[in-house]
Amino acid sequence: MPANIEIKARLHDRDAMLQRIATLTADPPVVLEQEDTFFPALHGRLKLRATPDGGGELIVYDRPDAAGSRESRYELARVPDATMLRTVLGEALGTMQTVTKTRLLFHVGQTRIHVDAVDGLGDFLELEVVLAPDQQAADGHAIAASLMATLGIEANDLLETAYADMLTARPSRTPPT
Repeated sequence: MPANIEIKARLHDRDAMLQRIATLTADPPVVLEQEDTFFPALHGRLKLRATPDGGGELIVYDRPDAAGSRESRYELARVPDATMLRTVLGEALGTMQTVTKTRLLFHVGQTRIHVDAVDGLGDFLELEVVLAPDQQAADGHAIAASLMATLGIEANDLLETAYADMLTARPSRTPPT
């Protein structure tokens, strides 16, 4: 099963972070519009990522909920019709949460840097150090720590949970009656 080392952090100044990332890569970001629907799973998390072209990816992953760098193991299957698969999985399993975001994707070495604007939550940064099949997790943790220092990511900005959990935990915004 493929693995990566991940961190997720809240962004306080998106423009400043984009300027810092620009010092690490000359390539412009890839802009991705994504809608992730989460379904109940016996182990880890199961999500369907839909893209504007109608396709998507079914992704199962397992990672601890902890601030700081953490190992994530995952499998994904590309799907040609995300809408139909969302309907089928929703009917069979029920849905838990949907996360809509615009992602700016940068590549720095073996790391994917995501700058995410998440509907209802705000701006975030993710680092995903993609491990080679024979690479130790400790190597990925070291790369993540180095990038965190370079980008000025503070320990108190690190988050433990997935966007879906953050949306679920939000207080209800029902107007008073």
